[in-house]
Amino acid sequence: MSDRANKRLLLVASTTGYQTRVFADAARRLKLNLTLATDRCHILDDPWGDQAIPIRFEEPEASAKKMAAHGLDAIAAVGDRPALLAALAAELAGVPFHPPSAVSAACSKFGTRTRLAQAGLPAPSFYRVPVEEDPASAAAKAAYPCVLKPLALSASRGVIRADNPQQFLDAFARIRTILDTADIRRLADDADRWIQVETYIPGREFAVEALLDHGRLQLLAIFDKPDPLDGPFFEETLYITPSRAEPAVQTALVDSLRRAVDALGLRHGPVHAEMRHNEQGVWVLEAAPRPIGGLCARALRFLPDMPLEELILRHAIGEDVSAARLRHAASGVMMIPIPKPGVYSGVTGLEAARQVPGIEEVLITAKQGQTIQPLPEASSYLGFLFASAADPTQVEQALRQAHALLEFDIALKLPLAAAFE
Repeated sequence: MSDRANKRLLLVASTTGYQTRVFADAARRLKLNLTLATDRCHILDDPWGDQAIPIRFEEPEASAKKMAAHGLDAIAAVGDRPALLAALAAELAGVPFHPPSAVSAACSKFGTRTRLAQAGLPAPSFYRVPVEEDPASAAAKAAYPCVLKPLALSASRGVIRADNPQQFLDAFARIRTILDTADIRRLADDADRWIQVETYIPGREFAVEALLDHGRLQLLAIFDKPDPLDGPFFEETLYITPSRAEPAVQTALVDSLRRAVDALGLRHGPVHAEMRHNEQGVWVLEAAPRPIGGLCARALRFLPDMPLEELILRHAIGEDVSAARLRHAASGVMMIPIPKPGVYSGVTGLEAARQVPGIEEVLITAKQGQTIQPLPEASSYLGFLFASAADPTQVEQALRQAHALLEFDIALKLPLAAAFE
């Protein structure tokens, strides 16, 4: 414990949300000397008794120098943009993390596609288009069906399938509108001024959670995504582990991830990958230099009762976590989709959902009076369901049964009310 107390850990985050708090709680349990670096320090109530380092994601080099100057022995990041600053600071401080160039490529859909194709991994045809370009000329180059997506947004936001030129034009206009919203403009990220077009990849989709230890891949979990993700939008709902895919498919997923992280240059830290499998093999959609996002991380706990965030911190400070094993035989999460736009008024059926065998938690994150909208514009969910059981089929059944018991009241948002927001 005394050795841990001397470890100076820097946590880079863009918000003070759920996952940041879980990381902070884990650091307290481990008795680490934790410092937070965030671009939203003005809203902190300093819960760790230490002043946060103010950073700016639009000024990565200057922010990295500021973080490195504070002195650090280990570093962790929450999210894609924080991962790049963490990589730059780690390089300056000489502590293990993913290289900046690898993080930059992995956090860009275009950079990822380019590096994976150069390494000979299966890749669709792809090209990127400035948002200001005439979409008709971009549509003329497309092979249908295709998928249009922003370069930097996450959680399938703005990802739209087009099966013909008219759908392409409609999707391009819709993504352009999303990228012009205030929350995106505020990021001042050049990547948000591009739209990527790539050939649609059919097949079953999976997510893979792993750690890299100086280039060695440690598999943590393979998630099935049992709901079809065929478009036109690609809203994720169920993540269930362990995977029920054939052993040969699971082996191919892990082998492809190893090739992908090598192609991207990722070396040390968490990796969250999204992949598809069909008769042609495995297609890596992304291999992000971060853990699974936000509340979904609750679906993974390790023996005896360790959250994923604590495992990542132990790895960051140099502890051997290769023996880590999942606590539950099977577990999963449902991200409760937003079925229609409107104003969230409430939900019934919570207690009945909580009584479903296998359900561990029902968490509604939508707030009463909140204006909500579904994908592709959405960047959130109504809430989350968590379950564990003896096998993944029971987990899936519990999540679906609990979801069916919930009834959400979403009122129509009148145009006049929207005009005064």
